[in-house]
Amino acid sequence: MGNAHEFKNGRELSAWLGLVPRQNSSGGRNVLLGISKRGDRYLRTLLIHGARSAVRAIERRKDPWSVSIGRLKARRGPNVAAVALANRNARVLWALLKRGEDYRARAA
Repeated sequence: MGNAHEFKNGRELSAWLGLVPRQNSSGGRNVLLGISKRGDRYLRTLLIHGARSAVRAIERRKDPWSVSIGRLKARRGPNVAAVALANRNARVLWALLKRGEDYRARAA
């Protein structure tokens, strides 16, 4: 991935990885297409596989984030939920690298 300071924000990193919708906007009209699949294919694959594993395990958990991912999975399907979770994880990764911090899990 390189240096986190090369990206202005987490969405730029997600766009570089191909985890956010491709944008085709003109004249104030925003059109969001499917994920772009640009950038580092291997890193995107790792993030999505990890998210797929987490989406499967989320069904047994009752915290608010797990419940919201479970609702997204029921509404849009497991693949969309996995890409959404991979996108979130990429943005967290960018924030951690930008600040030079280690990941701290939330207290239960």
